[in-house]
Amino acid sequence: MEVILKKDVEKLGFMDDLVTVKNGYGRNLLIPGGHAVLATPSAKKVRAETLKQRAYKDKKVIEESRKQANKLSGIEIKIGAKSGEADRLFGSITSADLANALGKEGVEIDKKFITIAGGAIKRLGQYEASLRFHREVIEDFSFEVVADS
Repeated sequence: MEVILKKDVEKLGFMDDLVTVKNGYGRNLLIPGGHAVLATPSAKKVRAETLKQRAYKDKKVIEESRKQANKLSGIEIKIGAKSGEADRLFGSITSADLANALGKEGVEIDKKFITIAGGAIKRLGQYEASLRFHREVIEDFSFEVVADS
C-alpha cells in the first residue's frame, strides 16, 4: 500500500514522503492516526505541487540549520554524572541531558532529534551522538561523560 506521510514518522520517513507500507500498518495506524493519506493519483499531484513550493522555502531553513550545526565545531561537552564502582553511573545519560548541555552552549535542539549511539549511557567515557537539525542537515557530535566531583 502506498501512502503519503503527513507527519514525520520515526524510522519510516519525513512529511510528504511517498512510502510503501503493509496494508494493516497503513489502514490501522497511519491513516486513522492522521500520519498519512492514501496515495491516490490526485493526492500525488497535490504532493508534487507542495514539494515545488517547499523547495523554495526550504533554502532558508536549511541555511539556518547549517548555521546551528556550524556552532558545534569547537564545542566540547562534558556531562557530569554520579558514578560508582567500575565507572558505572547511578542512573543514565539520555538525549535530554545532551540537549540541555547543548542548550547551555547556545545550540538549541529538541531531544527527539538527538540519537545517541547505543541508546542511554550507563558508563563514564567518550560517546558519539547524531544531531538532526533538518532532514538534510545531520551532524555527528562527540561528547564525554565524566564523574561529578
